[in-house]
Amino acid sequence: MAFQQRVFSGVQPTGNLHLGNYLGAIKRFAELQDSYDCIYCVVDMHAITQDMRVWGGPDELRRNIREVTAAYLAAGIDAERHIVFNQSQVAGHAELAWVFNCVARLGWLNRMTQFKEKAGKDRENASVGLYAYPTLMAADILLYRATHVPVGEDQKQHLELTRDIAQKFNNDFGPSIAAQGLGESYFPLPEPLIGGPAARVMSLRDGSKKMSKSDPSDLSRINLTDDADAIASKVRRAKTDSEPLPSEVEGLRPRPEAENLVGIYAALSGTTPAEVLQQFGAGQFSTFKGALVDLAVAKLGPIGAEMKRLVADPGHIDAVLQKGGERARVLADETMRQVKDIVGFVR
Repeated sequence: MAFQQRVFSGVQPTGNLHLGNYLGAIKRFAELQDSYDCIYCVVDMHAITQDMRVWGGPDELRRNIREVTAAYLAAGIDAERHIVFNQSQVAGHAELAWVFNCVARLGWLNRMTQFKEKAGKDRENASVGLYAYPTLMAADILLYRATHVPVGEDQKQHLELTRDIAQKFNNDFGPSIAAQGLGESYFPLPEPLIGGPAARVMSLRDGSKKMSKSDPSDLSRINLTDDADAIASKVRRAKTDSEPLPSEVEGLRPRPEAENLVGIYAALSGTTPAEVLQQFGAGQFSTFKGALVDLAVAKLGPIGAEMKRLVADPGHIDAVLQKGGERARVLADETMRQVKDIVGFVR
């Protein structure tokens, strides 16, 4: 069966969006708009899977939902051409997740490394929602029968599980799918769209750790709402070593901080690390950092300013989300109508 080419992805509204969120996800979302029909979600149901101390409670959650939406719009995502909404507006996400809870197998979920990382040593006190997060993620994608998902390396395992769930659903209910006149397979097996340079952005203070909002040092990340002075200060104070930049990409491998900064420059400039090193290789870090400051301020400054303008008008953001939710529900309701018929529920 031929499926309509469609992209689905989302960002959790957990506050303090930073350069890693932009380069690893939001920038790519904007770039895919001309090639696919896109659905971009603020995955607020995922945000509450951890302790409230992590996501901040109701007021902070509402602020963060609007901030992620503002980042989408400021980065150039067109909410008229494509769909932008928050997950909790569409009941089909939870409905389909329950069906998938009954399709997925415990052994599959037990292998999910992100649960082990987020739950830590106190797994017995982790929420069921955190454990079942991957089946909700599968429902997010397959509710719209998306064919492609832009993901980072740390999400590839979840997408593989999504494909397993889709395949098992298609196999388990194959005769019913055919009886409904829906072909041999109902759900597509979505393909990953892995990011380009700097899809995984590391800490400015430690090149072995991913850039994160939870890092106690604000110097470890560039927040999307940082002003030009803050961006410049953080780039200039970013950890490096005493050697000049290498001339070849291979020379970056044992130097994680240098590799990270070169990757960031490449991603912001739309070039490759090799091209960056052709320009700056064998030079001093001070020269390269000065150029990176200018580039980062030029690229991120307008996005941060537009985010602040949008966040100051919550009524506009809420209207965008409401309209997007209405459009998403049309697609989701059709999927759930067909899924209920396939499974055998009486509507």
